[in-house]
Amino acid sequence: MLAIDKPEGWTSHDIVAVVRGVLGTKHVGHGGTLDPQATGLLPVLVGTATKFADRIHEATKVYDALVRFGTETATDDREGAVTREADVPSLAAGAIEPALDALRGVIMQIPPQYAALKVGGRTAYSRARGGETVALAARTVQVFRLDMIGISSPDLRLLVVCSSGTYVRSIARDLGRALGSAAHLASLRRLAVGALEARDALTPDQLRARGRAGTALLRPANEDLLTLDPRFLHVSAATIVGAGESS
Repeated sequence: MLAIDKPEGWTSHDIVAVVRGVLGTKHVGHGGTLDPQATGLLPVLVGTATKFADRIHEATKVYDALVRFGTETATDDREGAVTREADVPSLAAGAIEPALDALRGVIMQIPPQYAALKVGGRTAYSRARGGETVALAARTVQVFRLDMIGISSPDLRLLVVCSSGTYVRSIARDLGRALGSAAHLASLRRLAVGALEARDALTPDQLRARGRAGTALLRPANEDLLTLDPRFLHVSAATIVGAGESS
């Protein structure tokens, strides 16, 4: 397995294509899609490690998320058309904390309309793009940590530690509604997937520069990769991102 730092504007499949070309193998996959606008850690599986994809998908994930208040969008991120506007709420910590607390723990979450989930054999996003209004059922997810990093109205920066299947876009949407406003996800960086971390990852350009020597950076795909560093649960959110992990 290889840890790649995905740049903004790249799809997860773009990264897979680069790894295939550099390492000279067709047997490459990834361990958890990142939307094109998101940046950060993308686990890439090479060779027989592609069989480990289902396991790495289950690993706990860590995100640095920027929530922007005032507008809700069709996609629940900055790419979608604005569907609702509202006044920016008071972004005082005392007002935000109760709303955050309601989104922590084991919760029922409705995925975004534009999601990769299959509905009647087709992805929700393909149906939404075709003009359909898709009724997605709420799903059980777990948010282990949801803490403020900083406030700069109309933006709120959050550290999110969550289970597989959690949509940070939905957290942004639901937080806006909980505060009597509207919100969407303005930016997202994935800091970790299990034991794999963005601070240890290579950019596509760095991988290209190494060429076939990049195989020396491959890590065995085993259960050890599923264990998240405890600091993501216990160290202050500001310290985590201030340590250069969200640069």
